[in-house]
Amino acid sequence: MKKDQMPGRRSVLRIAACFGAAATAGLLFTDREATPGKAALPGKAAVPGEGGVAGAAGGPRAAAGPPVKASAYRLQPMTAATPQRYRRALPPVRRRPFDRLSGVGRTMVLTFDDGPDRRYTPGILSTLREYKVPAVFFVCGEMATDNRDLLRQMADDGHVVGNHSWSHPLVTKLPPSGIRDELGRTSEVIEQALGAPPLWYRAPYGAWNRLSFEIGAELGMEPLAWTLDTLDWTEPGVQPIVGRVLEGAAPGVVVLSHDAGGDRSQSVAALRRYLPQLLESGYRFTVPRR
Repeated sequence: MKKDQMPGRRSVLRIAACFGAAATAGLLFTDREATPGKAALPGKAAVPGEGGVAGAAGGPRAAAGPPVKASAYRLQPMTAATPQRYRRALPPVRRRPFDRLSGVGRTMVLTFDDGPDRRYTPGILSTLREYKVPAVFFVCGEMATDNRDLLRQMADDGHVVGNHSWSHPLVTKLPPSGIRDELGRTSEVIEQALGAPPLWYRAPYGAWNRLSFEIGAELGMEPLAWTLDTLDWTEPGVQPIVGRVLEGAAPGVVVLSHDAGGDRSQSVAALRRYLPQLLESGYRFTVPRR
């Protein structure tokens, strides 16, 4: 996707249809202060009868656009930047990202950022498949463009593939054309691989501003942050990651982990330890759906 260029007509029609379906679903999003009227995207729980998402609140050359150098971009996630005023975009436009579930009992969401990476993503997918647990993978375009088979594997296994920008920049420092390029090119790769554009995105470092919310809405995506940071990006060891997840587990929590951006072998090993313990203690897992 070229800079400052909107998606094609078919993508726009598809996005409009998704918003129409979301508006009629009437599920449990509670960001009403930030949204004109009710808006929701359905959630599908891992256990029958449970579902709904609510909340208030992180390469190689692509088919279109110039080459992007793989970034040394994995730094500490930051809190949200102060929103600024820009022109209005297509509704609904959030003022804060969703970051937790509401009213779904002992249900959580697992999310993995920065991939896909052939060294670590397959191990995570294998564990999730073994325990029949869905997750959300927020992928970077520069990683996804040469790993489209992994995107298809994610979708085939029932996971949600979200947009995490192209090169993991600090979005709040980009002009409108830069944000649109980062998000648009990644959505394009996902749509080419899966046949549909992503409906969720996450700002790198958790740094959001009003412009990123507006452009995300223009591209048909809702913002999802997290409740619990595993701190796996610091490579603290397997046990500290496991302990942090088990101690922070609670109804509605959205867990942040990573499957790329560094040595993620600890993240792979930690998932194999904490996931069965959470299931045995009665937790179930869900993902947001269109």
